[in-house]
Amino acid sequence: MADPTHDLFEMRRLESLSNTIFGVAMTLLANNLPKAGEFKAMPTWGDLAQLYSGRVTGLILSFIIAGVFWISHHRRLARQPEAGRHIVLLNLMFLLSIVLLPVTNGLYGNYGMSSAVAVLFGLHLTVIAGLNATLWWLVHGFRHQLIAALFPLAVFLPGTVVASVAPQYASYFWFLAFGSLLIRRRMDAPTAGKT
Repeated sequence: MADPTHDLFEMRRLESLSNTIFGVAMTLLANNLPKAGEFKAMPTWGDLAQLYSGRVTGLILSFIIAGVFWISHHRRLARQPEAGRHIVLLNLMFLLSIVLLPVTNGLYGNYGMSSAVAVLFGLHLTVIAGLNATLWWLVHGFRHQLIAALFPLAVFLPGTVVASVAPQYASYFWFLAFGSLLIRRRMDAPTAGKT
């Protein structure tokens, strides 16, 4: 008789890979920041603000987004010590979406006022949030975590619509996705008192 656990993977191995991927992706967000442009003369505060303000805002937004998803991913893997091949493959797709974050962040930092670039960035954030929510949905017994995982998705989708018509305001809207941390804290509070 075949072993039913034959097709299960230990999630701690995936967690190690995840930590590496998140660390590299979050570091690469700032890779091209110093190379953003050249000044013909000694830069003034105004020159620095004009050149870097959009890029730094994009970097901070992306870094915090990656951090929020790293926290969610870490919490999910801690609740799921092993999983089947389909869960592992979906996790790898999620990690691929994180690897691509420096690419879309770089575009957004340089061309954030372009509605096409802002929409691309918003769609990328939506894909990350959608994969994260799907993975939480597949973790049985932690449905209250799913609500917190769905919140960024509910913010990124309308934020992407805002980006298509007013890209200069999209990042303000996307910052609302960090409310998922507050939701998760509120959802965890009743369960923490029971243990």
